Amino acid sequence: MPTFEYIALDAQGRSTKGSVTAESSAAARRMLRGRQLHATSINAVSSLAQAGGIELSRLFKGRRRRGILEFTRQLQTMIGAEVQLTEALGILIAQTDDKRFAQVLQNIRDAVVSGESFADGLREYPGWFDSIYVSMIRVGEVTGNLHRSLELLSAYIGKRQKLEARVKSALAYPIFLAAMSVVVIIVLMTFIVPRITNMLVQSGRPLPGITVALMGVSHFLLNYGWIVLLGLIAGIGMLRRSLRTRTGRMAFDRLLLKMPVIGSFLKQSVVARFATTLAALIRSGMPMADALQVVADVTGNSILAQAIRNARERIIAGADIATPLRESHVVGPAVAHMISVGERTGELESMLLNIAESLEENTDLVAQRISSLIEPVIIVVMAAVVSIIMLGTLLPILRISDVAGM
Repeated sequence: MPTFEYIALDAQGRSTKGSVTAESSAAARRMLRGRQLHATSINAVSSLAQAGGIELSRLFKGRRRRGILEFTRQLQTMIGAEVQLTEALGILIAQTDDKRFAQVLQNIRDAVVSGESFADGLREYPGWFDSIYVSMIRVGEVTGNLHRSLELLSAYIGKRQKLEARVKSALAYPIFLAAMSVVVIIVLMTFIVPRITNMLVQSGRPLPGITVALMGVSHFLLNYGWIVLLGLIAGIGMLRRSLRTRTGRMAFDRLLLKMPVIGSFLKQSVVARFATTLAALIRSGMPMADALQVVADVTGNSILAQAIRNARERIIAGADIATPLRESHVVGPAVAHMISVGERTGELESMLLNIAESLEENTDLVAQRISSLIEPVIIVVMAAVVSIIMLGTLLPILRISDVAGM
């Protein structure tokens, strides 16, 4: 029986948290109500997490996303064929190979059977269904057109996954090449160079300056490399802690956007995601203010997210959304102008789709361009480092050979 962690309010309005074991999230809520507790948050805890281990599903995020897309498409087909939601969920539970996902779906189905909405059931599992998914399902339930919402979700998720796959494919080889280069250099400096230089030192002959410098680097890595590793780990930890703060996150995102080449790539990526997501939410029938709130939470860039929240406030006040987006310097003037035109003409949805399509194509091209630039740079740097190592080890050997020949 699954365990659920909860945050709840007691009869006096005080916040409390804990865990309960129940058949489903709905059953857990009923148990809490019996204790005079009103649950504000309740989430399933995997058996691995309870044991203190790492939940393997986090290591297979790509597989999880593909599973969500397949689930959405199959559910869309069954709802379109007028199969009842609970029956459709039962069928999908029986045929899924992922036991964790099957349990999640079972809990969602139990929640629906007990009277909760489908969207509320999905909301209990943010690790599987993000706010965009839940919001579009909620719109579908409210409007009575769940099939349409599922259709839009299928198209949206599929489009995002294709773009991410193309970008990852373009950048995978350079990253692999860089990692292998670092490994090769470390192996050379910590295993090969020390053995060769020890023999050279034992010969008693003076060594060239490049060999002495190489020995110094090798000695440092062998004796103090752990300090470098600890410093790297500490630096990553401090960065992660800083990124949890609003100021640190915005400073980091601003720095990334200002980087040459990479900054342009990131801008196009986040704006394309913004345009695609907002267009999908508007098409599903969600009010603009609500859609902007959802998009701000999932945009992936704090600078653009703040601009979107400002745009939402302007919408509520009766103004436009293009101006705060333009002022963020993340959305370019041309894109902001197209959004402004879409607002004035009432064609914002189609304009956003055009923007997203154009930016996605540019993102793909930029990713390939970055890949084509990084590969030769890595190869040249790798060749230069290996050449220095070879020169530092072979030069004294050649000198000894010359002396012996004389």
